[in-house]
Amino acid sequence: MSQYALSQGLYIYPTPAGAYYAVCSRDIDKSRQFLRNLLLEPSTPLLNIENLQQLMGQEDEQKCLELLHHCQKLGWIQGLPKVLHYPDGTLEEILPGLLSTLSENGKVLLADQQGFYLASQGFPHEVAEELSALSAEIATVHERRSGLLINNMGLGSHAWAVVDVFGNSQVGFWPLFIGKNRFVLAISGIPHFNQPEFVSLAWVLTSRYAIENR
Repeated sequence: MSQYALSQGLYIYPTPAGAYYAVCSRDIDKSRQFLRNLLLEPSTPLLNIENLQQLMGQEDEQKCLELLHHCQKLGWIQGLPKVLHYPDGTLEEILPGLLSTLSENGKVLLADQQGFYLASQGFPHEVAEELSALSAEIATVHERRSGLLINNMGLGSHAWAVVDVFGNSQVGFWPLFIGKNRFVLAISGIPHFNQPEFVSLAWVLTSRYAIENR
């Protein structure tokens, strides 16, 4: 008999920490795949065993509940009292409002893997272009030296930063892996990822680009 019981009348949604875990690496495990599948849904699914089985690709009810408990314990999922729908509007309309909350000083941009920015807040156009190009170059260096960073030093993060004398980030580059695509958030100052807008950003990008790669 299962030791777990599902709460009734809730809708499953990633937390900001869960959304970040879903997109911060190309590596796939059961938790990350579950979170990514959540971000592919057009609206937050009702919490029941049938939906969990579909989202987790797992028929065993006990294993579904165990994975749900694992994600809940790590603070990666939350239960909403009301259904939440995919944000309305085009990317051009949606992205600026989502990005503006992610930096302490309002300077942030989203670049693609070719080094072009999709949206920018707070940076002059010329600076945004240069930072976007730099983000692609950093990604190339990271891939080339990943053996050292990951295997030899145990550094699993893909993020890079320019820091001050105290080690505080002046500008950071945070990759988001969506389907076969790699995007980068270039953020001036301390990033504020613990915002509902970050979940919406991961949702928007996953729904748009991960589905295209299916």
